Amino acid sequence: MGSTPDFGRRDLIKRSAALGLVAVPSISTLTACASGGDDDGNKVDKGEKSAKNPLAVNESAGLDVVIFDGGFGQKYAKDAEAEYAKAFPKTKGKIKHSATQKIQTVLQPRFNGGTPPDLIDNSGAEQMDFGTLVAKNQLTDLTPLLDAPSVDDPNKKVRDTLRPGVVEMGQFDGKPVWILYYAYTVYGVWYSKTNLEKLDAEYPETWDDMLKLCEKAKKKGIAGWTYPGKFPYYMPFSLYPFIAKIGGPDTLIAIDNLEPNAWKHPAVKAAFEAYYELYKKGYILKGSAGLTHIESQTAWNQGKALFIPNGSWVENEAKKTTPDDFQMSVGAPSSLDSGDKMPFGTIWASGGEPFIVPKSAKNPEGGMELLRIMLGEKSTKNFVKQVSSLTSLNGGTDGLSLPPGLASAQAALEKAGKNVVNPRLQDWYVALQKQQIGVGALGEMMAGRMTPAEAIKKIQKFADDTAKDDAVKKYKHA
Repeated sequence: MGSTPDFGRRDLIKRSAALGLVAVPSISTLTACASGGDDDGNKVDKGEKSAKNPLAVNESAGLDVVIFDGGFGQKYAKDAEAEYAKAFPKTKGKIKHSATQKIQTVLQPRFNGGTPPDLIDNSGAEQMDFGTLVAKNQLTDLTPLLDAPSVDDPNKKVRDTLRPGVVEMGQFDGKPVWILYYAYTVYGVWYSKTNLEKLDAEYPETWDDMLKLCEKAKKKGIAGWTYPGKFPYYMPFSLYPFIAKIGGPDTLIAIDNLEPNAWKHPAVKAAFEAYYELYKKGYILKGSAGLTHIESQTAWNQGKALFIPNGSWVENEAKKTTPDDFQMSVGAPSSLDSGDKMPFGTIWASGGEPFIVPKSAKNPEGGMELLRIMLGEKSTKNFVKQVSSLTSLNGGTDGLSLPPGLASAQAALEKAGKNVVNPRLQDWYVALQKQQIGVGALGEMMAGRMTPAEAIKKIQKFADDTAKDDAVKKYKHA
């Protein structure tokens, strides 16, 4: 969610700069948003299909793009739009670009009126609910884009240039691909190598070592951890892969599938109790429960705390307050004990910054073509250089000098190998993940207002209620 507290924010998720200033929309509001018509009467005529125009874009039609104005900014999209105008000179001056943090508020009337944009970066605190959009048949199937030749190699389809799992993330129930996640986010426990070196320490690979380091820091007036207590749905960025590491990947799959008693798995209990111990022993920065993501990141940058759960967008989002010698890095969850089902290095990484083409868009081929351009090496390298994040293009960093955090994220991916998990709860059930699990339970537990047992019981009820709610479309891992 790349640049947002949403995942995938994503994306989510991300995903992503001044987030959470408004409440996450209710399901009823989201349903209203997704109820616009899909009348084809307003669509522009298709162009002529050719090797240079594989999606048959109308070469003189306008293009309407709305970008979430978060941690990634919007320049990368404007630069890609300039490439689009070069490819189709007759569109010059006809590309409408707008940016907002209030995606839901701005776009709801347009969906309802049947006049949505051609391409949307659906991210941020007001991200539209994907499950509802898909259930209401409001999105364009992106299969033509994925089957089109890539910008860089006409012998390769776009789908064959993407990182593992990106295509599947855009599917619901194994059906057509509705979402293209542009950024590729590495989640985990972020820290400063410099600040650890000051304590003569390295990143702790076991939980016992984590607690020892936090105690050492505490004696020097430094907190072990901080987190955005106002947006506690950041906690899963390190907590969920910790659960998977302890109990195995099937633990998270059961949670995603809303299986009965999934949250009562011993791995969940162990992970919650480990995090609660951080609170009980006074290893969390005082006042964290009242901090926004920006405030917690700033405190972390100032050396007030060693660790923070976050995604790889943080390097760009926090750059204004990050010291030059900070050496930002990401760590995989520490090992709880020798009984863990997955090795140290297990990490959560997945597509972030989700792009969609509305079904009733005027120029859907243009929206897909802009995405095809963005997934080329030129746009990818531009994005990497601008915002310190990987894209979903597999590679795209050759010849680039990566900043510390991004280099660390890439190294973490290499170390993880096949031990990469990708929880889908945040994609499939936004309200459950953010409002109920995040704010309603994890935030309460980390602030000491709820025990792990109470939090687990509450979350299981939230999950059960969602599973029983016929108004919420259900999704499962294939």
